[in-house]
Amino acid sequence: MTMQKIWDLIREMTLEEKIGMIHGQGIFHTKGVERLGIPPLWMSDGPMGVRKELQDDNWAPKGTTDDYVSYLPSNTAIACTWNRERAADMGCVLGQEARGRGKDVILAPGINLIRSPLCGRNFEYMSEDPHLISEMAVPLIRGIEEQDTAACVKHFALNNQETRRLDVEAAVDERALRELYLPGFEAAVKEGKTKTLMGAYNRFRGEHCCHNHYLLQDILRGEWGFDGVVISDWGGVHDTMQAAENGLDIEMSVTSDFDQYCMADPLAERVRSGDIPEALLDEKVKNILVLMDRLHMLDGVRKRGSYNTRDHQEAILKCAEEAIVLLKNEGGILPLKPVKRLAVIGENAGKMHSGGGSAAIKALYELTPLMGLKMELGGAVSVEYAPGYQSDGEKSVEQENWQAESLEERAYKASYKGDGSDAAEKRRRELIREAAALAESCENAVLFIGLNHEFDLEGCDRTDMKLPYGQEELISAVLDANENTVIAVTAGSPVDMEVFADRAKAIVYSSYNGMEGGLAMAEVLLGRVNPSGRLPFTIPKRLEDCQAHSIGEFPGGDSVAYRESVYVGYRYYETERKAVRYCFGHGLSYTEFSYGDLKLERREDGIYGTVTVRNCGSVAGAEVVEIYVGAAGKTVKRPARELKGFVKVHLQPGEERAVDFRLPWKAFSYYNEEKMTFEVPEDEYSVCVGRSVGDVRLVQTVEIKENDALGGKSR
Repeated sequence: MTMQKIWDLIREMTLEEKIGMIHGQGIFHTKGVERLGIPPLWMSDGPMGVRKELQDDNWAPKGTTDDYVSYLPSNTAIACTWNRERAADMGCVLGQEARGRGKDVILAPGINLIRSPLCGRNFEYMSEDPHLISEMAVPLIRGIEEQDTAACVKHFALNNQETRRLDVEAAVDERALRELYLPGFEAAVKEGKTKTLMGAYNRFRGEHCCHNHYLLQDILRGEWGFDGVVISDWGGVHDTMQAAENGLDIEMSVTSDFDQYCMADPLAERVRSGDIPEALLDEKVKNILVLMDRLHMLDGVRKRGSYNTRDHQEAILKCAEEAIVLLKNEGGILPLKPVKRLAVIGENAGKMHSGGGSAAIKALYELTPLMGLKMELGGAVSVEYAPGYQSDGEKSVEQENWQAESLEERAYKASYKGDGSDAAEKRRRELIREAAALAESCENAVLFIGLNHEFDLEGCDRTDMKLPYGQEELISAVLDANENTVIAVTAGSPVDMEVFADRAKAIVYSSYNGMEGGLAMAEVLLGRVNPSGRLPFTIPKRLEDCQAHSIGEFPGGDSVAYRESVYVGYRYYETERKAVRYCFGHGLSYTEFSYGDLKLERREDGIYGTVTVRNCGSVAGAEVVEIYVGAAGKTVKRPARELKGFVKVHLQPGEERAVDFRLPWKAFSYYNEEKMTFEVPEDEYSVCVGRSVGDVRLVQTVEIKENDALGGKSR
């Protein structure tokens, strides 16, 4: 449809019809204009699959049986693969399932930076590093939008905590904003070509992000040229005038008084009175009609989508296999050796995790690790199970009406550890004794621990990194009983591993890994899949070591101060040489890789590199070659190392391959707040190639001079 036809449609609309298109007329849809052939716009959560069908005017489920869907790995799990192809696959699955369920916009992906281990929505996000976020988000978005489904990238911007998320002021300097918190969104717009974007709940520089002039008008539409649709987070709009003037297109909320939304009757009245020009309303309608045209909603020629297909299940399994991170494998404990009896311990071995606030779905099925091990081993091995610990109650806080609960109620439920009665304490100790006895009686034992969606949850943050439900005591007892016990951690965020990290000989980590996650875990533990996942965040030794807590604030009060500036995650730990438990980018394999022959070449558009990687072991495996840049800091203080590239390469035993990479000049830049631009200062830069930020194998120095025509300029 031409732009002329779109404007012709707008001229035919009444004020009331325009108003109906720019705010919710149901919990997850707007109003169309039937007489002009304009349909409603249907949206759905979320990042891990299409949400169950809800009532039109409340958050209760419809109770239908045709809305079971594929459960995808979380965004953190996708980031753990460090594989752009897997991200693209998950985008295709999510887009097809949304389209197959009749949705136009899927509210995904979440790409806010992981600033603290405690944020309740970390599992919905990707990483503490903006480059990894950008590189994984772009193919994910493209995969979604190839299916005639719009991605809705969220939450723009600085939604790095859930505590007081509706009104907290994020106080961050411009350099950190530009270097850390915006690059993922910029890549989503410029490279991913996302069709929609969701504003954040919090405030930034005095205005709520859903109608923040600097974020939405100056940066998003002005600097980045975004011509898509901006959708509010549900209940994120607070001012009719700001919403009208500052670039928001659609207001959604959590209540059923649809006509009273800021961009409903109140906006219509302001237009009629002349306070707000109708041209502002027309611009919003134009953006929505352009979106509909791009999704082929107006011409009727549209992809039908699909859900619950075998192709989707196979793609999810492939992603889940690559998302598992082998943290430690002392003495080659893994893969597990053949035995007659295998002890499987811990509630997370048999717990299903397809939940978590707006990420909750009705999974068609979910394979737990216990089920995966039994499926893989069959009747030849006696897989014996002991829960070891018990979470509080059968129904956790991702219950059907979670939106209607106050944050205080949810925070209480998430932190509740038991009733403290003698009977409860007796039962807890009995579970530990049973688990330890089972571990002692078996040659091999695997202990599944970690978090669940009572802790990884929208709406509230954790209070510490400790494992809940008395798991630390359980871990100590099981390791005392069997020193060869493998520890398998399931969590969407870093957890405190100090009680077992030195004692356990083997540790694996998995985020919420989708419907095939339990099978993927079994395959890795048994050696049928060689693990290749890498950590997308740092696991510190103590919460107090985290920069948001030692330098900045978390969660703050009315305002939260990001005093750490650009020193977030490994940028802080590496610069300050602070020891961590497991560094950013860490992940082991069942084989060994060697690096050699690093060559760098200066060209007009940046530095081009080649490094030779060899599989020195006896099994096939995938290696993630990570490239970091560090400046000597002669003119500007910079982090010691920053991720600027990565390549995942699959190698057969003995195979050697040259891996190519490119570092554009911006990879050497920083944001100059005085000049309000990125620039490459004169300095010496180290190009570091290796397996993680803490395991650099090769280093070469590149000198960039002030008048260097190839690099020493603002870019």
